[in-house]
Amino acid sequence: MKLTTKGRYAVTAMLDISLHCKDKPVSLAEISERQDISLSYLEQLFSKLRKQGLVNSMRGPGGGYRLSREPSKIAMSEIIMAVDENVDLSKCGGAGNCKQDERCLTHDLWMDLSHRIQSFLDDITLEEMMSRAEVIEVAERQKKETEKVIEMIPNNSAA
Repeated sequence: MKLTTKGRYAVTAMLDISLHCKDKPVSLAEISERQDISLSYLEQLFSKLRKQGLVNSMRGPGGGYRLSREPSKIAMSEIIMAVDENVDLSKCGGAGNCKQDERCLTHDLWMDLSHRIQSFLDDITLEEMMSRAEVIEVAERQKKETEKVIEMIPNNSAA
């Protein structure tokens, strides 16, 4: 199994929203800047995340995205599956027709591993990720970096 950038970026973006949507929706441009993910790629991902009911969009000035429910109610597996990622390690997609339309010797091994990965991702929520010391440390660093960039923009200094 290889988790592609779709799944990785979707999880990263959802975690970013979880950490930054206290008072207002989070724009994709903000996520793009903080996480170094292309805006057009985020737009594609968020179309899928919205369709799956994981985020709500707010239009207009100050618009952006919010989680559709509490971070404690959103599992990593939901995010990954929402963007069409698959954690199945079998060659046959679980159908049991791995080798010449028959079950292969290692089919059960790969299916068991796939189930364990799915269970692992089911058991980790956005809230749990938000509370990890490493995640908090990275979020603080990103906040400071963003503040430095804003300070360097002309006409943005306090009068």
